[in-house]
Amino acid sequence: VLGARYDHQKVKMTDFEEAKDKVLMGSERKSMIISEKEKINTAYHESGHAIVAKLLPNADPVHKVTIIPRGAALGLTQQLPTEDRYSYSGDYARDQLVILLGGRVAEELVLGEQTTGAGNDLKRATELARKMICEWGMSKKLGPLTYGQKEESLFLGRDIARTQDFSEDTAKIIDEEVRQLILDAYNRAKDLLTENRDLLRRFAEALLEYETIDSDDINTLMQGGKLTRKPPMPKLRSPASSADNEKKPLLDLGALQHLPAGQTAGT
Repeated sequence: VLGARYDHQKVKMTDFEEAKDKVLMGSERKSMIISEKEKINTAYHESGHAIVAKLLPNADPVHKVTIIPRGAALGLTQQLPTEDRYSYSGDYARDQLVILLGGRVAEELVLGEQTTGAGNDLKRATELARKMICEWGMSKKLGPLTYGQKEESLFLGRDIARTQDFSEDTAKIIDEEVRQLILDAYNRAKDLLTENRDLLRRFAEALLEYETIDSDDINTLMQGGKLTRKPPMPKLRSPASSADNEKKPLLDLGALQHLPAGQTAGT
C-alpha cells in the first residue's frame, strides 16, 4: 500500500520499514506542533531508554529511537529481539525494569525535573514487578509461590478478576518487594546514566537534529562517533515562536551538561 502511495514501480525496503514502524509504533503525527522545551525533554527521555538498553547485558537490541510523535506517545524507543522468546529469565525481567525507568532518570539527571511523559513507563514497570513477585515466584523473601488467583466471569464477557487469597501481612510484604524491585532498577539506571552523561548529551543532540536514529546511528554514537548525514526534515517549531526564538533554543544545551547529578528528585 505504501509503495503504491509513493508511486514506486517496486516495493522498496523503505516501504517495509515504514510499514513495520506504523504497525509497531503507530502512525507519525508530523503535523503536531511541539515546543522546543518539550522536544528537548523528549530527546533526553528517549536517550535514557536507549543508552540503558545498550549497556545492559540482557536487553534486546535497540532498533530505532524517534522523537516524532506516534500514536499517543511523543517519542519512542523500539527494541527488536533477535529470536522468539516464550519465557523470560529473572535477569531479563530486571533489566527490562531498568530500561523502563531510564527515561525518567534521564529527565531528572539532566533537566532536573519530572514530567508526565514517564507515566506509561512507570505503569508498565509496576505491572512487570508485580508479576515477578505474584505470578512468577521471583522473590527470595516470599519464595516460589503465586499470590492472587485469577478468576474469569463467564457471564460478564470473561472479565478477569483477581482474588486476594493471602493475608494482610503477606500483602504488605508483596508491596515492599515490588517497591524494592522498582527502586533497585531506578538506582541501576541512575548509576549507568550518571557514568555516561556525555553519551546521554550526544544522543539527545542527535535526536534533536535528526528526530529519528536507527541502529547504525546508535552504534556510531556509542563508539564516540558523530553522525554526518543530512537531517531528513526541518525541525518542528512552536506556533508561538518568534524570529528570535527560531535562532535561539528555549534551553541552553551547553548549560545542561553542567547540572550536578544530585540536583534530582527521588521517586
